[in-house]
Amino acid sequence: MSKPGSAKRQPQTGTRRFISGVVEGFYGRPWTMEQRTELFQREQTWGLNTYLYAPKDDYKHRMYWRDLYSAQEAEQLIVLISAAKRHNVEFIYAISPGLDITFSNPKEVAALKRKLDQVKEFGCRSFSLLFDDIETEMCPADKQTFSSFAHAQVAITNEVYQHLGEPETFLFCPTDYCAAFCTPSVPQSSYLHTVGEKLLPGIDILWTGPKVVSHKISVESIEEVSSVLKRAPVIWDNIHANDYDPQRLFLGPYKDRPSELIPKLRGVLTNPNCEFYPNFVAIHTLATWCKATADAGPRDVEMGDEEEDPCYSPQKALTLALTDWLQEFLSTDQPGGRLKKEASDEEPMQTDMGESSYVPGPDENPLYTAEPLTLDDLKLLSDLFYLPYEHGPTARTMLRELDWLKNHSQAATSETDKSAEWCSRAQRFDDMCDAVVQMFNRLSNAPNRRILYDLYNYICDIKSGVGLARAYVKTLGGQGQPAAQLMNDDPEPWGFRGGLSGEFQRMLPGHGNRDLFKHPPMTTVYCIRPYCPEDKVEVQRVFTEMQRTGEGRAPRTAQPPLICDSLSAGDISPSPQCALVMEDDAGICGYALALTDATPAAAKTQRLISEEFPSLVTSQVLPRVTDPSPAKRMIGWLLSSIKSSGSRGVFCELRQGDRRMLDFYSKLGSFKTIQVSGLPQDIVAMGRTL
Repeated sequence: MSKPGSAKRQPQTGTRRFISGVVEGFYGRPWTMEQRTELFQREQTWGLNTYLYAPKDDYKHRMYWRDLYSAQEAEQLIVLISAAKRHNVEFIYAISPGLDITFSNPKEVAALKRKLDQVKEFGCRSFSLLFDDIETEMCPADKQTFSSFAHAQVAITNEVYQHLGEPETFLFCPTDYCAAFCTPSVPQSSYLHTVGEKLLPGIDILWTGPKVVSHKISVESIEEVSSVLKRAPVIWDNIHANDYDPQRLFLGPYKDRPSELIPKLRGVLTNPNCEFYPNFVAIHTLATWCKATADAGPRDVEMGDEEEDPCYSPQKALTLALTDWLQEFLSTDQPGGRLKKEASDEEPMQTDMGESSYVPGPDENPLYTAEPLTLDDLKLLSDLFYLPYEHGPTARTMLRELDWLKNHSQAATSETDKSAEWCSRAQRFDDMCDAVVQMFNRLSNAPNRRILYDLYNYICDIKSGVGLARAYVKTLGGQGQPAAQLMNDDPEPWGFRGGLSGEFQRMLPGHGNRDLFKHPPMTTVYCIRPYCPEDKVEVQRVFTEMQRTGEGRAPRTAQPPLICDSLSAGDISPSPQCALVMEDDAGICGYALALTDATPAAAKTQRLISEEFPSLVTSQVLPRVTDPSPAKRMIGWLLSSIKSSGSRGVFCELRQGDRRMLDFYSKLGSFKTIQVSGLPQDIVAMGRTL
C-alpha cells in the first residue's frame, strides 16, 4: 500500500476505502435512534459509507465518559450498530475524554479501555478518540510524566488503539484541528509535528481545514498539513454546521472544495445542521461530490460557478438534491408523512371526509385549497438559507435591490426619469417578497410534516423579516400610511429581533461588519445640529416629501391649514435658538422647529392659543430613519431651548391620518391631547407643560 497522500486514491479502491459520510458531532439535542437509522438508509442509497457517533450532548460520550451504558442504553446502541451494518455503513463510536482526564493516571486509562470494550461488545469495530474543544493546560501530575500535551494525547491514543486490536478504522481528533489553531503555523506547529511523528501510522487524523468552519479548502493546504501529519487527513467538515447560531440554517450545496482533493484525502465527513431533516441537501450534495473523480472525465460546468471544477458543479448537485427532496416533501408514506398511521391505540385524525365533505354555495367563500410545493420553492428556500459565508443568488439580489431603493428613496416621489426606475425596481422587490410568502404558505401545507417542523422557526423568521422590508419599501414609495412601527419605541416584539444576544451585538462597535451583504452598514450615525438659513430648501423638501407620503392624502390646498405647515414650508421663520435639523450620510433627514409665541401665527388661522401652551413645535423625520432615538433626542433639545426662553408649555398640531407622528408624540410620554379653540375637526392638538 502506498503512503497516504503519495499517490492518487479513488473512493472505494485499494485496501482501505475512502471514508465518506456523516459525523453527528454538533452541540445540541442529539438525533433520535429512528433518525439515525433513516440516515443509514440515505447513506446507502447515495453511496456514502460512514457514520461517526460523536454528539457533544450525549453525556456518556463527553461529560460522563467514564460511565458505562445502562442495559437500556446498551440495547439501543446494539440496535443502532446492527442497523448501520445492514445498510453497509461503518459505525464509528467516538469518545471525548479530554475535558477532565488525567493522562498519567493508569486508572483513567483503564476506565477508557473499559468503556470502549463495552461498546466493542455491542458489535462496534471502529472507534475514535476526540480531543477537540478542551483546555490545553496539563495538570501538574501530567506535566511530571509528559513533555507536552501532544505527547500525552498520543501516548494514550496509541495505547487504546493497540488495546482494541488496532482496528482498521481508528480516528484521532487533535486539539489543534484547524490551521487557525496552530502556533505559529501548520508547518511550524510543534503540537502537529509531535502528533504526526508519534501517532501510530494506522490511526487517521481529523482536520477541519483552515478554520473551524472553513470557507474554502485548497489542495495546497491539504498537502501542507499532510506533510506535517505524515498521512492524509480525514476532513471533519463544518460547512453546514449551525450549532453556533440558532438563527441560521444551511441548505446550500457542498462547495468550495475542489474534487482534486479526493485522492489527497483519507475521507470526508460532514458535520451538518443540528436539525435532522434539513440535512438532505448537505448530505446529498456531499455524496455527489465524492463521486466526482479526475478519471470521470469533464462535465458541463454552469456559468457562474465560483469554482470551475471540471468534475463537479455545485449548482447541478444542488438541483439534483432539491429534486429528490421535493419528492420527500410531497410523500405521505415517508417518515413524517401526515397520512402515515402511527403505532397508537387512538384512531388518527380523519383528513378525508369523503361524501360528507362540505361544498360551498355559489355566493359563499370557496374552500381553501393548498397549492403544491414546487422545485422553485425549494430553490428559493436554499437561496435564503445558503451557506455560512454567502447568501444564495436570490437573497443577494433582494439585498442589493433593498439597498438601492433605500439609497435612492428621493426618486420615489420625484417627477424625474429616476422615478420610473425606482417604481419598477420597487415592484420587482415586492414580487420577490411575495414569492417568499407564497413559498412559506406552500411549505406549511406540505404533506411531510417532520421536515416542515424542522424548518418552521426558520421560515417564520425569514417571512417576518421580508415582511418588514416589504412594508418599508412601500412606505418609501408613498404607498399606504407610513409604518408607525418605524417611529415607535414600543413596537410589537417581532419588530426587534435577536433577544438579549441581539441587544449585546447592537451595542458593540463592530456590529454589522461581518454581514455577508456589506452595504448598507447596520449602524447609522445621525448628526443633530442648529438650523441655519441655508437649510431652508432641504427642510422644505423633507416637509413636501412627508406631505406626499400616505395613501389617498389630499393635496395641501384641500387640507385644513396648520400653523406648523407654514413653519415647515418657510412661510414663517422659527424663533431664535429654536430650530434643529438631523442629518445622516445622505443629508438632512429630519427637523424640529418651534415658535416660542405662536399667538400671532394662530390668529391668522382663527385659533385661540391657551396661556398654558403658548409655544408651537413641529417635527418631521423621513421614513429611512427607523430608530426613534435620534428624533426623541432632537425634540428633547428643542424643548429645553423653549423652556429657556421662559415658555410655560408647548403644543403641536397633527392631522388624524398622520398615525406615525401621533404615535411618536404619544410614546414620548409627556404630550397629551388638549383642546384648542377653532381647531378643525380632523386636527389633533397635543401639548405638554415645561
